[in-house]
Amino acid sequence: MKIVVGLGNPGKKYAGTRHNIGFDVLVALSERFSADRWRTSFEAETTEIQIGSERIQLVAPQTFMNLSGRSVRSIVNFYKISLADLLLVHDDMNLPTGRLRLRSSGSAGGQKGLQNTIDQLGTSDFARLRVGVGRPPSGVDATNYVLHKFSKAERLKMEECVSRAASAVECWVEEGVEQAMNLFNRAETDGD
Repeated sequence: MKIVVGLGNPGKKYAGTRHNIGFDVLVALSERFSADRWRTSFEAETTEIQIGSERIQLVAPQTFMNLSGRSVRSIVNFYKISLADLLLVHDDMNLPTGRLRLRSSGSAGGQKGLQNTIDQLGTSDFARLRVGVGRPPSGVDATNYVLHKFSKAERLKMEECVSRAASAVECWVEEGVEQAMNLFNRAETDGD
């Protein structure tokens, strides 16, 4: 079994915001692989899909972004998985809008949900798929920026990006982190 966690904030108020792009990727995966119904457990909404011969637990923590690690720690401990079988999907302001960056480990880079997960697990040695949401315009607070919805033009770009991110997760499951990094971190796959 592998676990894919999409970071975001619960509630309709946050749907479609930059901070909830992790949730959007989970929805894309659940639709692509005909997921079971979503249920509440581990302070999260969860469902299961099958990619090839691998069972994948999709996890959308409902703790709000800054406490996401509690939910991640609970589900990792319950299933007793290796951290090599964990992937977090989250927004990243340090990447241009629509750009993907997969890493096998690393720092939180200022992303508080990722930092809380690192703190809760006691390590940063797990994969993460960073989805670029771009920097806020001059004079716009970063917190307000990530909690606002994409513009219509950005939303079209992000729909395609979410589909690519779901494909990157699929590749991570079937071919491993190195192959997924080789295929999805390249600028030409991002349309640049």
